[in-house]
Amino acid sequence: MTEAALASTSSSPTTRQLWTRTRGVVLALVLLLAAAVAIAAVRSDARHGRLDPRSADPSGSRAVARLLADQGVSTRLVTSLGEAASATGPDTTLLIASPDLLTKRQQTLLRSATERSGGRTVLISPGPPSLGTLAPEVTADPAVGFDSTLSPRCGLPAARRAGSADTGGIRYSTTDPNADTCYPSDGLPTLLRVPARSGGGDTVVIGAPDILFNDRLDEQGNASLALQLLGSRTHLVWYLPSLSDDSATDAGDQSFFDLLPSGWLWGTLQLFVAAAVAALWRARRMGPLVPERLPVAIRASETAEGRARLYRKANARDRAAAALRSATRTRLAPLIGVPPAQAHAPETLLPALAAHVDGDSQALLPLLFGPPPRDDAALVSLADQLDALEREVRIS
Repeated sequence: MTEAALASTSSSPTTRQLWTRTRGVVLALVLLLAAAVAIAAVRSDARHGRLDPRSADPSGSRAVARLLADQGVSTRLVTSLGEAASATGPDTTLLIASPDLLTKRQQTLLRSATERSGGRTVLISPGPPSLGTLAPEVTADPAVGFDSTLSPRCGLPAARRAGSADTGGIRYSTTDPNADTCYPSDGLPTLLRVPARSGGGDTVVIGAPDILFNDRLDEQGNASLALQLLGSRTHLVWYLPSLSDDSATDAGDQSFFDLLPSGWLWGTLQLFVAAAVAALWRARRMGPLVPERLPVAIRASETAEGRARLYRKANARDRAAAALRSATRTRLAPLIGVPPAQAHAPETLLPALAAHVDGDSQALLPLLFGPPPRDDAALVSLADQLDALEREVRIS
């Protein structure tokens, strides 16, 4: 093999070239990761001890628990469904801090335990995922009210004594004509008290948790409203749903995608769009073909020999014979005055060829357009005959 003296070329990009091409993507990924970590840290700090009766953080609820204790109401914190369900009774108020975090099975079991207990159930900011089971008579409006501080505008004694309070948040509607609808925002209430059908208990739905926060308790009538709603019974069971609860692992008939929060689905879609945009940005542009000089010069005989070995390895005598016959017809056509476009048409090529050699067109048909050879010896014989035919035409 003979090497040509060509300019040095690179078969693979260098490290500097790779860095130049990918540094934009790497920088974007680093910034995205840093932003995600920062947001997670901020949200983690903001939600630390949220609605926890032991927490003194601004979003905690220890102040409410202390005030209730001064009034003789005991507060018990539970984190499992079994503890919450077993603690229900006519002298107990069950507060569910995050009802939307409960699975469908947990909601059903909790509803069965509280429906005829005779006690009070307080739901903090429940949405459609939990209202259909825990409070079937109540539906949540998709539009959230803008006003935080609202007036009672109802006949519920606790609301009338408390006055204005920070209940603005999720708005509700109910089909129960005996329900108390308080603190309306744009015509829909943000606090509901729905009496139980039997047993003497009731369910209270609050659209916002602000009246329970430590830093909001001394504003408006928040403290009065919270103490009256949570202190109507001797005992208060404060239920904070936890992922460590064994009952939370049973998702029932939910699929994997049903368990994913909507934020993850939107985040995945955004990442997919970003990846598609990055692919379009870094994709190879379509343009005119640019010839590239080969690093070495290869003889035509070596190329033909290599291709022949491939044919032999694949036992492709039919393809080899077709290639030999096609090349022979292509070279013979200009020698006998046949247009190149008609070189592979037997009715045109064979009569013109018979006029230059001894023989008729029918005798030349199996040689130039015949079937594939049976074995390697027949293929070699075919090649010799084609070569002899071409020499004879050139001599004539």
